[in-house]
Amino acid sequence: MDRFLARLERGILGRLAIERLTTFIVGGMAIAYVLCLARPEFYTHLTLVPQLVPTQPWRLVSFLFLPPASSMIWVFFALYFTWLIGNNLEHEWGALKFNVFYLLGAVGTAAAGFITGEPQTNQYLNLTLYFAFATLFPDFEIRLFFILPVKVKWLAFLSAAFVIFRFVVGDVGTKAAIGVAFGNYLLFFAGHIASLVRGRRLMVRQAARRAEQRPRAEPESDARACAICGAKQSDGADIRVCSCDKCGGKARELCLEHARNH
Repeated sequence: MDRFLARLERGILGRLAIERLTTFIVGGMAIAYVLCLARPEFYTHLTLVPQLVPTQPWRLVSFLFLPPASSMIWVFFALYFTWLIGNNLEHEWGALKFNVFYLLGAVGTAAAGFITGEPQTNQYLNLTLYFAFATLFPDFEIRLFFILPVKVKWLAFLSAAFVIFRFVVGDVGTKAAIGVAFGNYLLFFAGHIASLVRGRRLMVRQAARRAEQRPRAEPESDARACAICGAKQSDGADIRVCSCDKCGGKARELCLEHARNH
């Protein structure tokens, strides 16, 4: 995938890539939110409804700008976070690769709508951006509401649990929307995830091999025994470490009886 995109980037498509795409998307979502505050029914005019596309073709694009349906303060944080992760992904990948990732998710979401006939939003499309960011930068720390420090990987796990739950309990339209919308993530990160899994398995095998090769130390109670009669401390013998002229000044482990008389 990377080699294919590299060839595209060297061609004319590299010059046609939209830079700072996330800024335009988030700006459109902010404008749409203000319009929805003024006229709540405006939200329904942006949603991708397959049956209405022939007479209202703008819905093929307008659903990308659907704002979160929530309070103003939450919308502010959601838009800021979307802008943050989108710009970081573009900085990491380059404009073309980020454009392709987002376009594939958008096309997949639209395809799910036409296949199932169900209305579609940008909810799962935007989640794929977050999962991509969490995969590349799992230890990146954000401050929820500018207060609570949290690593993005933990929020990604919570989001993944939410998506899996919606996939299990959702209708056919929901399942299709999730499955197709996340196609871009799987296409871009399947190899990366497989490499991580293989690397983790290799680490486990190497650790097990080192543990098997490491000499096992005898328990101290079994190792201490009288050098003369062989009585062991584990059998109740009182083992002492002795060093005297008779032993040539060499320290030996002896039972109490032989320590006194040897």
